[in-house]
This record gives sequence, structure tokens and C-alpha cells, in this order.
Amino acid sequence: MRKQIAHFGFTVGIILGFAVLLGLSRIPSAYAFTEEQRLVSEVWRLVDRAYVDDSFNHQNWWQVRQKVLQQPLVNREQTYTAIQKMLATLDDPFTRLLKPDQYRSLQTNTSGELTGVGLQIAQENPTGELRVIAPIEGSPAAQAGIKPRDRILKINGYPTVNLSLDEAAERMRGPIGSRVTLTIAQDGQEASQAKDVLLVRDRITLNPVYADLKQEANDARIGYIRLSQFNANASTELAHAIRDLEQQGANAYILDLRSNPGGLLQSGIDIAKLWLDGGTVVYTVNRNGIQDSFTDEGTALTDDPLVVLVNQGTASASEILAGALQDNGRAQLVGERTFGKGLIQSLFSLSDGSGLAVTIAKYETPNHHDINKQGIMPDVVVPIDPIERDQIATAADRQYQAAVDLLTHHAVLAGAA
Repeated sequence: MRKQIAHFGFTVGIILGFAVLLGLSRIPSAYAFTEEQRLVSEVWRLVDRAYVDDSFNHQNWWQVRQKVLQQPLVNREQTYTAIQKMLATLDDPFTRLLKPDQYRSLQTNTSGELTGVGLQIAQENPTGELRVIAPIEGSPAAQAGIKPRDRILKINGYPTVNLSLDEAAERMRGPIGSRVTLTIAQDGQEASQAKDVLLVRDRITLNPVYADLKQEANDARIGYIRLSQFNANASTELAHAIRDLEQQGANAYILDLRSNPGGLLQSGIDIAKLWLDGGTVVYTVNRNGIQDSFTDEGTALTDDPLVVLVNQGTASASEILAGALQDNGRAQLVGERTFGKGLIQSLFSLSDGSGLAVTIAKYETPNHHDINKQGIMPDVVVPIDPIERDQIATAADRQYQAAVDLLTHHAVLAGAA
């Protein structure tokens, strides 16, 4: 991701000077700011310039800044706390400060490797409840049976409602071999039914693609591809998997995006292009209502029939990909309604080594469906039965079998060819 900090000082300096002349503030000019105040101002300017909602959650964003700068900020931790409270007024859990260690961890995550328990999490408003988007394939959390939309009530006995999203993530990270206990309640369960789950942290290899050729009925040779995350390796690895399956004689495909929490936007766009012969991949809409689009003008690696598996843990970049393939008529979707995260964040590097994630736009599918908090409804709805991880893509997997049935039906093969 590009570093996106530059050229804001001149404009802000003029505004500050204007406020002082009018006697609207006792804040000193930018030239007299302390180092802590400068960091607050740096964050404020980035949000002021880029945030998707130009009403800033229906509040005077300038006044929010002034109140923060009037506080005594004597050390970096106090400054971080003040910034976090300032960002919390936006009521957007995805716009958040990342302390230096959190920022480095996120960069490692998207680059393909991390240590911890292997959970992608989100915080619901207004309850502050911490929910699982999806466990990472092969991680300690996945092996312990933690599922999408499970609620994390406590981390080592500490209530998660008292934590920010990043504070919760920080408490779950740790050295390989160390232990952490999560108090988990399934979706719809009462807190009294929650159970403690002991996890041993481990190194998590983020090879996001698993591929296998499966021989099914009616001479269908189905290339099964499971994509677990959209990291920097995903599009290259998936392209390699398609080419390899084509050489093995695949004549149809199942792309499994279940419990894929997303990742890099560009990765989702690049993967969509592997399947499409032209067309719009996704629209983005900024705070001025200006639409931009990402289009495909290339040639697909295969035109064989395609079914995409989705569930409640299919989120963000996964929804971009699923929506692009569905709206362009390239694939049918099978499974459950997706998670519904239709907001795009940009990551900014701050001067002290920390980072700032800012929601800069929302995205819409090629048919202009707004996914945020709504998700995507599959063409064929099939609830999932509880199965073990080694039963995925087998006869015990009802969603997979529904996809196979679609692909082995003569009319589907002919219509998609």
C-alpha cells in the first residue's frame, strides 16, 4: 500500500491562523505545537481529507479536533488514547489507529505470514460486541472449531466490550507456544451458554490457495479451489492453480470463498480478472458521490463453468469477487448470504511509525448493489450443516454437493460454456 501523507500543512496552517485571529481558539499556531499535538493534527488532517462521510457522523469535525488539542498530552500513550477517542466519534470501527506494533503486524498479515490464533474479527455497533468474521485456514482457531459469527465475550477473562478492535487483536497475538483463553458464544446463544476455548498461539502460514481435481458424475472433472484470504500472494497462486488444473483436464470449477474474510482490495480485483472476459469488476463511491470503476479488458484463463461457494464468513474483498462474478453472469453463487462489509479502507503511515486506517469509500457490485450490512444473496441458498474440516468438499458438505449438482447438470454446463 502506498504511503499517502503529503502536502497538508499549508492549508491547515491558513485555517489555524484564521481561527486564532477570530479568537475562536486558544490553541497555539502549528509552529508552536508539541510533538504530541502534531501527531493528533496529522491524524485529524488525514481523516478530514479522506473520510467517506463528509458530515463526519453529523458533527463538527473541526471542533472535535480543538477539544482534543486542548487536553494535556504529556506522553505518547495519552496521545494514542486521545486519538482513539477522537476517531470513536465517527462511529466507524474500521477507521482506527494502529500503534506501531499493530501496524507492523497488519503489514505482515497482508504480506503472507503472522503469529497468533488466526482469527479475523469485527466489532459491531452500537453494542461493541466482538464477532468472528472467519478463522484462517489451518490456524489454532480453525482447529478449535471457532466459526464465523461466533461472539468473543472475553479474552483471558477480560470483557471484550471494554476493548477496541485493535486492542482485542493485540491481546490475542503473542509468541508461538503461548496460550490464550477465549470465551466464545455461538451466534444466537445467551452469554450464559458461552464456553472457554484454550488456544495455543502458532505461526500461521498464509498460503491462501488450495486446489484439487475431483472426478464427479457425468464425466465432470471439477477443479476445486479454496481461497482463504486475499493477501499479496493470492492472485499469483490462484492463477497458477487454474493453469495447473486446466492442464489436468478440468472442465468445470468450484471456487470456495466460504469463511474468507477478505484482505487487499487489489487482490480481489486481480482475481476477478482471471475469470472474466471483460466487464466491470466493482464500483467505488467516495464521499462526494463520485463513482470510479475497476474494469477488466483482458481474457479469462478459462471459460469453463464456475460455481462460487459463499457463507456468512465471506466478507469484503470476497464479496467484491463474488459480486463481480455473479453480476457479470460468469458464475452462480451457492450457500448463504455473505457477511456484508462494503467499505474500503486506505492505510496511511504516520510520522511516529504507527498507522491509520481510514474508510475512504464504499463499493457496489457491477449491478450497483450496495453490499454494506446487507451482503450478497446466493443464487442457490443452501444452509451448511456442522462438519469437520476434513469433510469440506466431500459428500458430507451439502453446499459443495449442491455446487457439484449444478455443474453436472447438462443444461448448466451448456448454458455456461
